[in-house]
Amino acid sequence: MRGLKDKVAIVTGGAASIGLAITEAFHAAGTHVIVAARSRDKGEAVARRLAPSVIYRHTDITDDSELEQLVAQAVATFGRLDFVVNNACSYLDNGQRSTREEWLTTLDTNLVSGAMLVELARPHLAKQQGAVVNLSSISAHAAQSGRWTYPVSKAGILHLTRLQAMDYAGEGIRVNALVAGWTVSDPIAGLSGGDWTRADQVAAEFHLLGRLGRATEVADGVLFLCSDNASFVTGSELRVEGDIGRAHV
Repeated sequence: MRGLKDKVAIVTGGAASIGLAITEAFHAAGTHVIVAARSRDKGEAVARRLAPSVIYRHTDITDDSELEQLVAQAVATFGRLDFVVNNACSYLDNGQRSTREEWLTTLDTNLVSGAMLVELARPHLAKQQGAVVNLSSISAHAAQSGRWTYPVSKAGILHLTRLQAMDYAGEGIRVNALVAGWTVSDPIAGLSGGDWTRADQVAAEFHLLGRLGRATEVADGVLFLCSDNASFVTGSELRVEGDIGRAHV
């Protein structure tokens, strides 16, 4: 894809699961990456393996001072900032039994932190006519029994994306959301016990393509939205979901 080589991206939650696939895809495309994650062991391992074009910064995305330092390090290390990918999220969800604290934790992590990071990065993104990708989920569209806080946060991301796209367009910054279906990832691994054949069989009931998505397929969508191939795409949703329209889950 055009317009990725020698650019610089921040990927939150970029040390594991889908985030790791995004980091690796950027690296393969010649993009420098700063991985923002809480897992120091995983982050440092990724940075060692993909050095020198990938670095790691231990980051609590709910702390604005740490977000400021993250942006500053990206610019100081690589001299610019072109892309922000808001991938990190909390899966904390007790449905209708969720406490106020659990609601606030989920919304702060999944929604508010991404908004704050992009605003802090905005001056640098504007210099490069950069792009933002916010990771959402089919949970934003489909009601799911027993899950409230996570789906609401992912639905909020879709409208945040539209608002960011509108207010940042004048500075040449494009903002889009990627809506992922059920995808091979750490949470699915936990639910399936790592039995991917069985997980694909369960997913087949809800996905027209008859399987789970792969993290690399989500990563390809992220790179497309950042690339020059998507230069006239903003305020949009790219659905990488294998078409989950057959049933609500």
